[in-house]
Amino acid sequence: MDASDIETLCVLGAGSMGHGIAEVAAIAGYTVRLRDINDEMVQNGYEKIEWSVDKLVEGGHLEAETGEKTLERITPIVDIESALEDVDLVIEAVPERMDIKRSVYEEVDEYAPEDAILASNTSSLSISELGAVTSRPEQVCGLHFFNPPVRMELVEVVAGDETDETILETAQTFVESIDKTPVLVSKDVPGFVVNRILVPLLNEAAWLVATDEATIAEVDASAKFGLGLPMGCFELADQIGVDVILDVVEHLHDTLGDGYEPGPTLIEQVETGDYGKKTGAGFYDYEDGGVEISPTDSVSAVEDRLLAVMANETAKLVGGDVTDAATVDEAVELGGGFPNGPARMADDRGLEALLETLEDAGEQTGHPRYEVADYLAERATAGGFFDTDSSSEQLEFESLTLEWLGSDGETSEEVTDERVAVVTIDRPAKMNTITPTLLEDLDAALDVAIDSGARSLLLTGTGDRAFSAGAEVQTVVGDGDPLAGAALSRRGQAVFGRLETCPMPVVAAIDGYCFGGGMELATCVDLRLATPDSTFGQPEHNLGLLPGWGGTQRLQRLIGASRAKEIIFTAAHFDGETMSEYGFVNELVDDEDLEDRAGELALELAAGPPIAQELTKRAMDVGWDDLDAGLEVEAQAFGHLMNTDDLAEGLAAFSGKRDPTFEGK
Repeated sequence: MDASDIETLCVLGAGSMGHGIAEVAAIAGYTVRLRDINDEMVQNGYEKIEWSVDKLVEGGHLEAETGEKTLERITPIVDIESALEDVDLVIEAVPERMDIKRSVYEEVDEYAPEDAILASNTSSLSISELGAVTSRPEQVCGLHFFNPPVRMELVEVVAGDETDETILETAQTFVESIDKTPVLVSKDVPGFVVNRILVPLLNEAAWLVATDEATIAEVDASAKFGLGLPMGCFELADQIGVDVILDVVEHLHDTLGDGYEPGPTLIEQVETGDYGKKTGAGFYDYEDGGVEISPTDSVSAVEDRLLAVMANETAKLVGGDVTDAATVDEAVELGGGFPNGPARMADDRGLEALLETLEDAGEQTGHPRYEVADYLAERATAGGFFDTDSSSEQLEFESLTLEWLGSDGETSEEVTDERVAVVTIDRPAKMNTITPTLLEDLDAALDVAIDSGARSLLLTGTGDRAFSAGAEVQTVVGDGDPLAGAALSRRGQAVFGRLETCPMPVVAAIDGYCFGGGMELATCVDLRLATPDSTFGQPEHNLGLLPGWGGTQRLQRLIGASRAKEIIFTAAHFDGETMSEYGFVNELVDDEDLEDRAGELALELAAGPPIAQELTKRAMDVGWDDLDAGLEVEAQAFGHLMNTDDLAEGLAAFSGKRDPTFEGK
């Protein structure tokens, strides 16, 4: 089955995950049947969808008409044979018990169409074991959504031992079609990716307290303020449910061995019946003030232990060919809300030091949970999960150049002390138009810049005729294949979107034409400088197209819906002065001064506080779609910055009436 064949899906289980998945799919335009074992449960799930859709409409996140159509697309149903009739995709979201899931899959195998894809929302149970219940294990995969599905971007797409590659590809395309980010888990391992990092982290926190090496206050302060995680370990356990965490730890213990023995603190807490927020109390009492974590309780040794455990689990996943380090980071950032993924955090801390932390703990306790993964030792010798000697000369780009700007205004192929990466679109004969090859070059260049520790990035185009005159139409349109067109749109959205989400400030220097995809590219940067006679426009409507690399969404965020519609619908040309008045261009600079001024601004930003800059970008991005979520990210980031060397340096410089020297620590 191809992704375009999916029209109707059935979600089995109308609980918090099931009704959330049904809502997301219906918003995306799919026909959905929401099934549970009795009328009361399925109607309760549907009513929660109604409430959620109403809130989205009230908040301006959905048009009223879209909300109505969303609800019309969902049919609550109890009879499983009717629920599965003629469906293209089944997503099982029943309670996380293998006996229940096996029973459900026996029924699904009996009633679902022969070509239907069968997916489980399990967070850690074996996809292969579920597939074995059916007569078609090659059509069974995991689609692990995160709670709440309406807000969480990540979906883990999990391969069973016999899952067909085309099923995985179709599943990933489906996830993208509902505006989520798929992460492929290539092997069916317990915990998949995110829970394989988070759950051992929480279990280690429990062990630290059980062995009197740290208090709950010290562990949570070390996680939240020392490592910069969104929550303390025990705070997160309360949020998820301590009983749920213990279930997953016990599953890891049963399947992977004594290295995952549950921490006594978890067991003791579950025995009290206080499971966290849902019961009013857990490790914290939510009827008497709730969570209070002080930055002053952070302990460096506890930070190292927690990070070392995450690094070891990352190494097991990467070394076991489950996925790569970058994907682990992406998954944990999206699924766990981490500001940085565990691989990047571990590299920043130093793998050799973390390996030593594990070895010391192993010697002191004799516990197998500290056994060092072979791949961790290998990467510690290499200097980190990511190669640190990446430079532009080690990669050959077809469509752009990557250089580094020094304080003297000169560029070099070697990374400079100032760490200002300069990416130049280098297709002057083609007006710097964008092709699929350029997208891949830009993606790779961003990897190099980030891995090399860039503090800011300057984006420009070769020559004075065009920053970028848009997509190379013949290459992009190709043979007119709708699926290929949609895939190219998503690829461009993803690559351009990295400029929004990358940790450092990004500046665009625009001289000449900035049309179509080139303008969409410029829309993604943080600050835009342009010459007064530069020419802007979104001419796609003249071709019978629309902006497909984020222009319909991001442009209105910058200049408002009315101005964005004016630019897109008229397909007219606008000069630099007009775009400055509209709020798109931050600063107008004369032609002869553009290069110097852009370099000056990039150097100025590179001298700023890297941690604060990264967290500011993250908070602003999250808050655009969800004010409450953005405010929470802001609050957590504000607290995290209290314990940084950069803040101490900033205060010292302010008192001493000098310029600060920030190091990102």
